Parts: sequence; C-alpha cells; structure tokens
Amino acid sequence: MNQPSTAAAGHSLSDAADPKVRLAGIGLMCAALFFFAVLDATAKWLTDSISAAEIVWVRYTGQFVLTCFVVNPWTMPGVWRTSRPWLHIVRSLFLFGITFANFVALRYLQLDQTISITFSMPFFVALLAGPILGEWIGLRRWIATMVGFAGILVIVQPSAAGVHPAMLASLAAALCYALYNITTRLLAATESTATLMFYSSAIGTLLSTLPLPWFWTAPTEASVIINMALTGLYGGAGHLLLVLAHRRAPAAVLAPFLYMQIIWMVLFGWLLFAQVPSHWTLIGAAIVVASGLYLINRERTLHADKAIEATVTE
Repeated sequence: MNQPSTAAAGHSLSDAADPKVRLAGIGLMCAALFFFAVLDATAKWLTDSISAAEIVWVRYTGQFVLTCFVVNPWTMPGVWRTSRPWLHIVRSLFLFGITFANFVALRYLQLDQTISITFSMPFFVALLAGPILGEWIGLRRWIATMVGFAGILVIVQPSAAGVHPAMLASLAAALCYALYNITTRLLAATESTATLMFYSSAIGTLLSTLPLPWFWTAPTEASVIINMALTGLYGGAGHLLLVLAHRRAPAAVLAPFLYMQIIWMVLFGWLLFAQVPSHWTLIGAAIVVASGLYLINRERTLHADKAIEATVTE
C-alpha cells in the first residue's frame, strides 16, 4: 500500500493525535479497501471477456486521469520534481507487477484465495527489510514469519502434482507488494504524497500501454465497456482514499484494518460468483492474519520503545 510522506500530510501531528481525526482515517481506509475489493471482483468478471493486459491498462489509465484531477502537474509544477527518478521507476515496476500478477491469478482462483495469499506480504517485508533497510528481525518475528508462511502452505496445499500456476502468480504479487512497500518507505523520506501518486500512476499507465497493441481486443458488449471504465475509477478512488486515510492516522493505526479486505472479498466471491471458501482457505487465512497482526503489533511496539529511548537520551 501507498505509505505517504509525513511531509506531505494535510494534517499536523497534533491533528493526527485527535481521536476523531484518527477515526476518520480508519473510515477512509475501510472505504479504500472496499473499492479495492470491488476492483478485484470486477477484474475477475472481466477476465472472461478481455485479457489481463487490457484490464491492467484501464485500471492505470483511470487512476492516472483521476490523479491529474487531484494532483494537477500543470498547476502544481513541483509534483514533477524528484531527485530519485530511478527509484520511482523501480517502485512503479513493483506496483505494476502487483496488479498484473493479481489479475492473472484472479482468472483462475477464487477471490478469497488470491487475497489470502497476497496478505503474505508482511512476511516478505520482514525478511527483506533487513538486507534492504537494515531493519533485522528478532527471534519472535522470525517465528511469526514462519508460522505465517505455514498458513500460506495450508491455502496453497502443495502436492506431488505441483501447485497451480495462478497461486504462484498470487505469491509473486505478494512479493512485489512487499518490495513496493519497502521502496515507498525509502522514497517517503524525501518525496511528497503528490509526487508518489503522480509517478506511480504515470509510469504504470506507460508500462501498461506499451504491450497493448499485441493484446487489445475491442470490446463490443456494453456491460464490458462500462465495467472497464469502472475498473479505472475503482482503482483511482481506492488509492486517493488511501492517501487521505494516511493523512489522518499513522500507518501503525491503519495497518490492522488492511485485513478487512478479506471480508469484502469473501462476500463478493459469494454474492457474485457463488464461491464459498474451503475450510483449508479459512484455516490458512486465519493463520496468515494472526501472524500478520502479531508482526504489525511487534513493529509498532519496537518503534514506540525506540521513541522512548530517543527521548531519554536527549
């Protein structure tokens, strides 16, 4: 998820401490997750009619158009300026990888399966933050990470026959999701929220447009055309609400609510596709969520301890 820079926040730190402001941030986060769940459900429905490449393109194009309305690069010329263009490109490549791999997986898997596997992201972050950010994890977080991956194995259920390629696509999306979060943390120290939004949508639109001539099939059904347009709207609205949520509440407060998306995905899978989660998926998802929440809480505790130590030594 997009982690906006505090330098770009629309509210002061004192505002963020206000319970009402934090509650508004949580509400915006839940609304963003609703839009992301609707986006995935719509993308799954569209895979029967058009290619994943086309769905990725309309999703990014819609986000780019909406971003230009909110963060107008012509009236806000500063949004173009960055001292780290290559890191923006790398970050956008990871976001593109999340989207494409997820849409490919949605063609073959149930909504609850894709989201449960994607939420292995915190475990990849825990493993990769050490070599990339120098944030090495201790024994308890190693154990939580291993338990979380055990939950993924419960969902995937590898056997002698192998694993369905779509599940590997979901795991690839989770890995890209983790790397996207890490690069966002690297950029958030120097870049504004507006700059992060602009480059991710602009580069994503460019990347999805390049291969389009080889995959494009003009849709003829009105329902397909309408849902293609709505896909871009859902993606853009979700990211906008996500940014607004982070302006009102710290990431540590919002992070546990990410798992609400599993509820939305299970509900949409049942209502739209008559998909009922298997007991293995439910057990695995419960393990993944419990492990992920422990990692989130542990990181929040460690950051609080470091803040206290810094205050004492000043």
